[in-house]
Amino acid sequence: MTHEAAGVPTTRNDDDRQDDDRQDQDVQDQGSQDQDRNRQDQDRQDERSGRPDGTAPPAGAPADGADGGSAEQPRPEARLAHAVRVAEQALIEFEIAVETFRVEVENFSRLHHQRLGPMYARLDELDAQIAEARAARTGDPEDLRKAQEARAVVMPMPGVDELFHDWMDSDGLSPEASAMLTEQPVRPPKRVRPTEEARKLYRELARKAHPDLAQDEEERARRDEFITRVNAAYGRGDEELLKELAQEWAAGPAAPEAELGEADELYARLNWLTQRKELLTVLAQELEQSAIGAMLRMAPDDPDHLLEEIADQLLGEVSQREAELAALVQ
Repeated sequence: MTHEAAGVPTTRNDDDRQDDDRQDQDVQDQGSQDQDRNRQDQDRQDERSGRPDGTAPPAGAPADGADGGSAEQPRPEARLAHAVRVAEQALIEFEIAVETFRVEVENFSRLHHQRLGPMYARLDELDAQIAEARAARTGDPEDLRKAQEARAVVMPMPGVDELFHDWMDSDGLSPEASAMLTEQPVRPPKRVRPTEEARKLYRELARKAHPDLAQDEEERARRDEFITRVNAAYGRGDEELLKELAQEWAAGPAAPEAELGEADELYARLNWLTQRKELLTVLAQELEQSAIGAMLRMAPDDPDHLLEEIADQLLGEVSQREAELAALVQ
């Protein structure tokens, strides 16, 4: 029996099988290399697209390389310019908040003085008369001294100048002084807090016409003059005038586009904005810590109602003093 008849593989068949095994191994090796190359290509694409974990890009995002290359990073000056614009808007909003509070402090001072001043004066006069009647009845030296002190404070009203600061406006002038300079009549505010419509109109105008948005001195002067009229109209709660001013601003020259310079100019602008905010912070603190500011904090939602409550309280005190005086002089 030959080897072939026995079915025993010959040396040739062993060689063929070895060749087949080598070919299979070569195919496997080639496949592994192809897979490795594919993975490496994918990794490179992911790195370019900013997705190292291989996640898919967001829906609607352009494919990598579709725009002819990866997107360029914004220049440092562009990011700085954006920061300047954000700081400008934040400062304007802060100034609006400070100015609205300043208007309420000023209006409360004026209305408090106009409406309640006579009541305070009446109370002082009654206190003096009560002290004098008591001293006349007792003849006690201590009562006589108290009567003299009470009479001395009747005129001027004690603490009024300190409390009301002569209700100066934003230019440091009292309404009477401003009226003499401008030949305009003094128009007192109708209420402490202007109406919501007036507040809305004021905020919109302040955001559009604020002097801090000016790019040159001529533009700043124009905005300064305009915003001064806006502040005065808002202080009086004059809705109609605010509407007229809004139309005037809309019809005026268009505000120039901001042309921000390079890094040095942008840093200087940021520094100025920071200093301006620090000054406003000091002003806001002074307003909040003033006598009127403290009173307004007692009624943040309705300061006008607070005036009415104080008036009712003073009327009650006047009635009590009058009854006490009547009992002494009988």
